[in-house]
Amino acid sequence: MKNILVTGGCGFIGSNFIRYLLSLPGFNSTIINVDKLTYAGNPDNLADIDKSFPERYIFVQSDICDMESMTGVFETYEIDAVCHFAAESHVDRSIVEPGAFLNTNVMGTFNLLELSRKHKDRMVLFHHISTDEVFGSLDDKGLFSETTPYDPSSPYSASKAASDHMVRAYHRTYGFPVTISNCSNNYGPYQFPEKLIPLMITNAKAGKPLPVYGQGHNIRDWVYVEDHCKAVWKIMKGGRHGETYNVGGRCEMRNIDVVNILCDTMDRVDPPADGRSRRDLINFVKDRPGHDYRYAIDCTKLQNELDWIPEESFKTGIEKTIRWYLKNEPWVRRVQTGEYRNWIKQQYEDRERAE
Repeated sequence: MKNILVTGGCGFIGSNFIRYLLSLPGFNSTIINVDKLTYAGNPDNLADIDKSFPERYIFVQSDICDMESMTGVFETYEIDAVCHFAAESHVDRSIVEPGAFLNTNVMGTFNLLELSRKHKDRMVLFHHISTDEVFGSLDDKGLFSETTPYDPSSPYSASKAASDHMVRAYHRTYGFPVTISNCSNNYGPYQFPEKLIPLMITNAKAGKPLPVYGQGHNIRDWVYVEDHCKAVWKIMKGGRHGETYNVGGRCEMRNIDVVNILCDTMDRVDPPADGRSRRDLINFVKDRPGHDYRYAIDCTKLQNELDWIPEESFKTGIEKTIRWYLKNEPWVRRVQTGEYRNWIKQQYEDRERAE
């Protein structure tokens, strides 16, 4: 893998993945990061990487749904591997605007598969990042395995399920080298503040209400983002073509318990000025439509075949995450106010002048 295309690399998980790869001793590949820079795509996430690795990191602002533009990327940079993160990913947004999810998550993936097939002679791997939400909802027992039937509940998860099926179909029909990973809920640095954990951190810091759906009894499996990145790279290097690998944190928790732990940890590392517990800020709100009750991942296959296990516990991971957000309040402010959009514009103007 000499020239790795990372789609959505300015997003939360994509930017952490790029950082992880470039930190690895002996990693000599070139990373071509393609991102449309929608609301959650923020090159501020990689500003230092752009400067530190000018010969091995290339950023291209493009839409994976733009076939002409993506053709240029594949040909200009001689792409021989793809790690496909780019997706519309927020369930609440998919309920309001499902068409955008169909377009990006299905047709965008199709474009990448077609271009990879066109250059099949040099393609080493197409790795597709998916989600545990394609499996639907669990009751109090059982785990999602790689063979669990798909049963998506939202337009978001339905669009991801469709793209998963397309990736598998290309492998079976064209003998195309693919791998897929379905991951549980990620948390960590650079996550857009509309998601549960960064929203709770930023609201708690500001003394604002902490909105929790229903009674907070919905259960999710949480994995620290760097553990996910390590899993993806192990799959890309050693996974069997055509296979799916589930990535989970082995950390099932009710949403209300996540919020309580977060509040207690923040009270310890950043005591509130009024001395009150941040648990007092919790505010239960109307549940969202089609809210799956429980997700839980069985990652035994990944452990047995590729020797991966999550390294961070929720206790250690959440403290790292909280400390990162507290330390990087300027980044949080730029995202919350939309100022990062002006930052993006300025970066491109500076680059054009330099060229």
